[in-house]
Amino acid sequence: MMLPMFNYEWRYLLQGSRWIRSEPFLSVNSAKSVGKRTSCSVATEPPPAATEKPEMDSPKEIFLKDYRKPDYLFDKVDLQFQLGEEKTIVTSKIVVSPGVEGSISAPLVLHGCDLKLLSIKVNGTELKGEEYTVDSRHLTVSTPLAGVFNLEIVTEIYPQLNTSLEGLYKSTGNFCTQCEAEGFRKITYFQDRPDVMAKYTCRIEADKTLYPVLLSNGNLIEQGDLEGGKHFALWEDPFKKPSYLFALVAGQLGCREDSFVTCSGRNVTLRIWTPAQDLPKTAHAMYSLKAAMQWDEEVFGLEYDLDLFNIVVVPDFNMGAMENKSLNIFQSRLVLASPETATDGDYAAILGVVGHEYFHNWTGNRVTCRDWFQLTLKEGLTVFRDQEFSSDLGCRTVKRIADVSKLRIYQFPQDAGPMAHPIRPHSYIKMDNFYTVTVYEKGAEVVRMYKTMFGASGFRKGMDLYFQRHDGQAVTCEDFYAAMCDANNAQLPNFLQWYSQAGTPTVKVSSSYDPSSQTFSLKLSQEVPPTPGQPVKEPMFIPVAVGLVDSTGKDMPLTSVYSNGTLQTLTSDGKPVFTTVLQFKKKEEEFIFKNVPEKPVPSLLRGYSAPVRLDSDLSESDLFFLLASDSDEFNRWEAGQVLARKLMLSLVADFQQQKTLVLNPKFVDGLRSILRNTSLDKEFIAKAITLPGQGEIMDMMAVADPDAVHAVRNFIKKELALQLKDDLLVAVASNRSSEAYTFNHDSMARRALKNTCLAYLASLNEPDVTELALHEYKTATNMTEQFSALVALSQNAGKVRDDALMDFYNQWQNDYLVVSKWFALQATSEIPGNVVNVQKLLSHPAFDMRNPNKVYSLIGGFCGSPVNFHAKDGSGYKFLGEVVLQLDKINPQVASRMVSAFSRWRRYDETRQALAKAQLEMIVSANGLSENVYEIASKSLAD
Repeated sequence: MMLPMFNYEWRYLLQGSRWIRSEPFLSVNSAKSVGKRTSCSVATEPPPAATEKPEMDSPKEIFLKDYRKPDYLFDKVDLQFQLGEEKTIVTSKIVVSPGVEGSISAPLVLHGCDLKLLSIKVNGTELKGEEYTVDSRHLTVSTPLAGVFNLEIVTEIYPQLNTSLEGLYKSTGNFCTQCEAEGFRKITYFQDRPDVMAKYTCRIEADKTLYPVLLSNGNLIEQGDLEGGKHFALWEDPFKKPSYLFALVAGQLGCREDSFVTCSGRNVTLRIWTPAQDLPKTAHAMYSLKAAMQWDEEVFGLEYDLDLFNIVVVPDFNMGAMENKSLNIFQSRLVLASPETATDGDYAAILGVVGHEYFHNWTGNRVTCRDWFQLTLKEGLTVFRDQEFSSDLGCRTVKRIADVSKLRIYQFPQDAGPMAHPIRPHSYIKMDNFYTVTVYEKGAEVVRMYKTMFGASGFRKGMDLYFQRHDGQAVTCEDFYAAMCDANNAQLPNFLQWYSQAGTPTVKVSSSYDPSSQTFSLKLSQEVPPTPGQPVKEPMFIPVAVGLVDSTGKDMPLTSVYSNGTLQTLTSDGKPVFTTVLQFKKKEEEFIFKNVPEKPVPSLLRGYSAPVRLDSDLSESDLFFLLASDSDEFNRWEAGQVLARKLMLSLVADFQQQKTLVLNPKFVDGLRSILRNTSLDKEFIAKAITLPGQGEIMDMMAVADPDAVHAVRNFIKKELALQLKDDLLVAVASNRSSEAYTFNHDSMARRALKNTCLAYLASLNEPDVTELALHEYKTATNMTEQFSALVALSQNAGKVRDDALMDFYNQWQNDYLVVSKWFALQATSEIPGNVVNVQKLLSHPAFDMRNPNKVYSLIGGFCGSPVNFHAKDGSGYKFLGEVVLQLDKINPQVASRMVSAFSRWRRYDETRQALAKAQLEMIVSANGLSENVYEIASKSLAD
């Protein structure tokens, strides 16, 4: 499943970055209606009494240590849906057998939520009232039969009233499902846990006119007409799966059809279903799917295993996309694209997310998680796979920079806050709250470390053994670790700490050179900070990739390194080694390189070989040298970022002391040389001249000061624009193109550099550059360039900004995905007092609180504007507090993501702390609060 993170969304929308992981949502329109579609709505009337929620039960925390195997297994599940406008009847017939640890006396406990039970039978006999009990969460059969038996349950549900977008719901005319993590229990009573795997059939009956397309997992076995204008479809999935991978879609949809021939010669039919008017926008998604299928065969030897692969596109969806076996469901923004309506960032996101969900067919579906604590087993691994896929089809360095930036901006703060958890959490109240950047992005970094240690071929051997051992099973993170180590005949001592310890390690490095012995020493120490529930930490296994750069800027050949009483000779098939990976496993270790003829400048943590904070003794001149010379392009970018972070922190201190701000001319010269270097990739240049974000700088301060950081970043931006104006103007002019839009790296890199430079120039708010930005806006032939020009113009308050925003809305008001960009741009504005504008936009006819994408764009976007969300008067906090309570009654998952913006309130000054705390206390004390929001808010308040 693709993680929905609203805070990725707004940055991605505004910066057009290559790729985001975000993102959410679902709803489909009749293929016959081609009118305005700015509002994607779901019903919000109160449900009938049968599904009304009681007051929130006392929240129950679930612990990994308490895991036990199921008492009963489900071998076969036959589902029947009678879809109706007022109600839907669900019949489940389940073949039940004793579990490995089951006993005859164990009750059969089934999960259920918001269900009306109509009947329950065992072996065809209806159970009497005393033979089972029902409460708000469970149906319990007190004394089931011994051995194998048949269980039949009939429930009544109300999809059209389901605003949580979990289970089966109806949205903009169509039925669809979202069952991960615990949505299946809103469809029928079931052992709704990932280690209960069964073979499914699904029969769907519905009105043929209203719902001509009936889809579920697997292969279509039979279809036909029924009396009363109805029809049916029967689907069978030949592979065992857990309930979270069940899917159903019914509605009026058209499809783009294509095919793919697998490496063994199987012909697979590929279909992307969407409202008919959107079919032209599905070409890129189809290209992405076929590219992913080919890449997985070539890189991992993994072939698709059925004859049909369906993708369904829907506007209202809590997550970004869902990997249901053979029936992927996607939020529309992650499939629909045309050059006129989608940015380069959208195109790249579609490539990555379509790949991600397809890759889950093996890493998630064929081999799944034993329990939800193991979520990173499928998500961290699959994020790593989609990162590699996007890197191979684009620019590896730029993709790596984007991924590491995302980790630092979003995951590092989570690791340092009240919701800090390991990539495998120890406990949760609502699993939905742990679809996090830690589980996904940090989890992907942990998987990447296996590849760093074992190399590409060793990693492939580990993957092969993993599938050989565990195909068709629900397994644990230890199983993946064992496959990697066993396949490479290796041990990685204390590596499993990455799965159990929260927090971002800090690695300190000091270096020394001895010219008499020609040795170069690196002394490393590590510290993992205390996190909630983990005050004391053990040392981590940290792979540190290192190169040594000589005075001419060339990498030195590395011959040997001494550590822990052992001298290791470094060779690679007789060729010189220029980068080696140090295995740093203790609190402190020293590594001594031999045969080093001159004092080098160390290039540390090359390619960002571990998800840590690095604190080295590199001087400012060393960093400028690496910025100009390092052969590792990631570290070249990183040198510039370290310089920028130090510069910004120094100027923040000056600002706080009311000193005059002065920009270091060496920093300007360094960026000028990057800007003028024609040998560098243009998108790399765009990344290299982009300053660290405000959140990243605030995260490095003892007391975060959003006003000071905002002022300093704006000062540096304008000073750079002023001093580099001629170079920036040249870059804009030389990177224009009149050619038709193409999605390839060179074209995207050209646009990225042009748009970054235009944003710098527009910050000056001078008539000539404003005219330039207006010209770029008016003459743009694709959304990437039009929207980037609008972003540039929107930096400065005034009539030009207002007119441009109105013009953009008038042009695109009938395209709800483009309108979401318009919302996000205004929400993230750093113009003072923006909360008033955002409050007005809540009443805009195109905004819908029931559509997650709109919420993430407007409300999530506002939370991503530090200077306004953290306004000293508390207006941003008050706004969010009120919205969270509104949202919680509609969609608790989305509400809990919004309330997360409060989680680090203790990082700010006492005035802001008091204001934020008051909102959290107000939220926690609200009647009928969901467990989702309660968990985040209460943990944020905990000492």
